[in-house]
Order: sequence, then structure tokens, then C-alpha cells
Amino acid sequence: MLQVAVVGSGPSGVYAAQSLVQQDRVPDVRVDVLDRLPCPYGLVRYGVAPDHEKIKSLQNNLRTVLEHERVRFLGSLEIGSGALTPARLLGLYHAVVYCVGAAADRRLGVPGEDLPGSCSATEFVSWYSAHPDALTDGYAQDGFVRDVESAVVIGVGNVAVDVARMLVRGAAELLPTDMPDAPLGVLAGSGVREVSMVGRRGPSQARFTTKELRELGALPDTEVVVDPAELALDPAYTDPSGLPAASRRNVEVLRGWAERPTRGLARRLRLRFFLRPVSLTAGAAGRVALTRFERTLPDGEGGVTGSGQYEDIPAQLVLRSVGYRGVPLEGLPFDADRGTVPHAAGRVLRDGAPSPGEYVAGWIKRGPTGVIGTNRPCSKETVQSLLDDAPALARRQLPEDPLTALRAAGLCPVEWPGWLAIERAEADLGRSLGRGVVKIPDWEGLREAARGVPGR
Repeated sequence: MLQVAVVGSGPSGVYAAQSLVQQDRVPDVRVDVLDRLPCPYGLVRYGVAPDHEKIKSLQNNLRTVLEHERVRFLGSLEIGSGALTPARLLGLYHAVVYCVGAAADRRLGVPGEDLPGSCSATEFVSWYSAHPDALTDGYAQDGFVRDVESAVVIGVGNVAVDVARMLVRGAAELLPTDMPDAPLGVLAGSGVREVSMVGRRGPSQARFTTKELRELGALPDTEVVVDPAELALDPAYTDPSGLPAASRRNVEVLRGWAERPTRGLARRLRLRFFLRPVSLTAGAAGRVALTRFERTLPDGEGGVTGSGQYEDIPAQLVLRSVGYRGVPLEGLPFDADRGTVPHAAGRVLRDGAPSPGEYVAGWIKRGPTGVIGTNRPCSKETVQSLLDDAPALARRQLPEDPLTALRAAGLCPVEWPGWLAIERAEADLGRSLGRGVVKIPDWEGLREAARGVPGR
């Protein structure tokens, strides 16, 4: 029997587990999917916007894998320092596949970036998505948008679109989601009237998908405003026929908005291009009040150059969404320049040589690129490498059941019945509030719910 640990229960981890138990090269494979949180599904649970029910339904597909007879979910296990180092983990399993994502945000690197009211889009997403770590952040107390009339989102990818959309959502659209009452109430009562989503390059280079972009045009009582002069700075704007299909569709949507007359609706969502942030300035209360941008121009080589012309945009909230970086996991090698674990076809490299039994998949392997589905071929490549190595790996003697050894080390993982108990508790919470399922937002609440396993 080949015993494999997969660290991370998001899409890349679950796809790795699925590839392992559905292949027939090594018929007897047992997979433990480990996670730091007591809840599975990773960014599908804590990163997909709550109003994107269709994408969140991917949890049902991931659930099928985690309920496979040869797959076991073990939550609330911190990998790294302490009792469960990578070396210790490799002593319990023939192979370990790390699928730990890219948890850190890239910074702007401009003066004023750390002012109150300036933060990462990920912090905002964690707050409204009820990630238990969010309650350790001061923003959980002020709700991000208190006393905010104007917000700036720096970035033009799908996460930027998500947070911009959530800033102008109304109570009627948020109530059916699984968002906890606290952020729901704050957002529903928000005074935000203007959101600017700003990119340093042009519309043909924006990274949002057309489907996400079009959703902005369907928001109730919200007017999407696009400056045709900014679009025209893009050399591909006049004739987008040479662009990839997705970029061409984006340009067509933006052109339609630019040509539409203003309608004077309650809220405005401005899509801005060719502006690079250079500084954030505080107001009288010490909170960010102004963001200064430099106008950029195409450099003819796919990049941009500064023009020396500047524009100030008032904002009491600035959310940066300019990409992610992997973070080092103590005990694993790490490429600080790329923000990934060095590897060859998924095999972890230590001092340039494959480390027997250690593998990576997902963003920590390839960097923060692609969509959820991109993780499937990425994980499959890693699993193929693991299976090629399996004859040698399986010769190593292991404890009969890693879970017994974990418990003997004083660890108390949340198993699948504990997660089902959390699901029941969240359904009960929603019913008590007259809503559907509502997430439990704090560590203690999740742990207490997990202990509510029938028969315990």
C-alpha cells in the first residue's frame, strides 16, 4: 500500500488526491488530505465571492473526492514548525504533495501604502468570506467601509472585479449568500457611492474574464463609467481583431460602456486605465484620503512608461489587487524570487536534486497563474511523477496508520465527520437568522461546531 499525504484541500490538492485514487498503475493508494483549517475546499470556500453561487458549487465536486473510500480529510493540522514538520510528515507517509497555494499579496511599494484604510484585496475578501484569520485583523472591527464614500481598487484582474462588485452590492443581493451577519450588515449599510478600479496598462492587457466584467454592467443602481480617451490610448483599441478572443471581447464590452450616455444612478463604478499608483496621502483623521497616480503610455513593447502627468483620486479605502506570492513553509526549500518551491515536473528539488517523496502542485508549484481549472493538469503532472517514483517510495517501512501517530504526538485533527458537524451548525445558524446557510467566522466557533459530532 502506498500512503500519500496531500497538504492543502483546495482545488489543486483535491485534484491531486483524485488523480491518485482514480489511476490504475498503483492500485492500492491511500490519501490523507491535510489542511490548516478545520474546513475543506480552500479558496473555493474562502476566496470565491459569496454571490458567485455557480463557482462555489464546485465544492460539490471536491466533496465527492474527499468522500472517496481511500481518501481521508484531516483538518486543523499546521504543517511547518512544531510537531508536524515536513521531515516528520515524510516519516509518516511514502510521499507528500504540497498544495499550499500563494497566501501573500504583492505590495505596491509606494509611500503611504500602510496607512489605515489601505490594505490588500485578500484581507477584504477574507473578511466578507468569514475566514477565521480575518478576526485577528483590526479591519474586522471597523468593517472596512465605515465612513467611506469613495474607494479605489488597484488592479484589473478577477479579484479586483470581485471586490469592486462587493463594494456596491445592496442588501437584497447579499442576503441570500452565506456571508455572516456582521459583514453583511456593514456592506448593506455602506455609504460607498463611487469605486474606481484602476490598471497601469490598457484594456487589451487587463486580466479579468469577460464573464466577470459583464457582471459589473448588471449591478442594480450602479452605473459603469469608462473614459473613451483612456481606451483610445491602447494601440489595440481601434482594431482589436488581432487580440486573443478573451481580450477582444473585453475591449468590445468596454467600448459599449464608453459609448453609452450617463444615466445618473446612485453609484458609479469607474474603470480606469494607464494609471500607475505613486503615493497614498492621509487626511485629517490619519486615514488614507487621496491616491496619486501617474499617467502611463504604451512603450511599444507591451509595457508602459511614465508620462510625468499626475492625477489624484479621492478615496477613504484603497484595496490593492496586484497579484499574489507564495510564502516559505519551514522545512521546505523556497525560491524567494519566484515565490515558489523549486521543482522538476512537481518533484521538490533540494540543492538542485529531487527530494525522494516530496512533491508540489498548484500555485506554490507554478506561481499564481490560471483559473481554478488550471490546477487539474498541474496536479496531474505532479501525480504522474509520483507514480513513476512509486516502486522505490513504497519500499520504505511506515507506521501502520499515520493518524494514530499524529494523535500520539498530541495532535487532534478534525476528520470528515467533524466537518459535517460544522456544515450542520452553519445550516442551523442560517435558520436561526431566517436565512440560508451562514458561515461561522471564528476559530473557536468552528472548533466548537466540529466537536458536535453525533455519538461523541
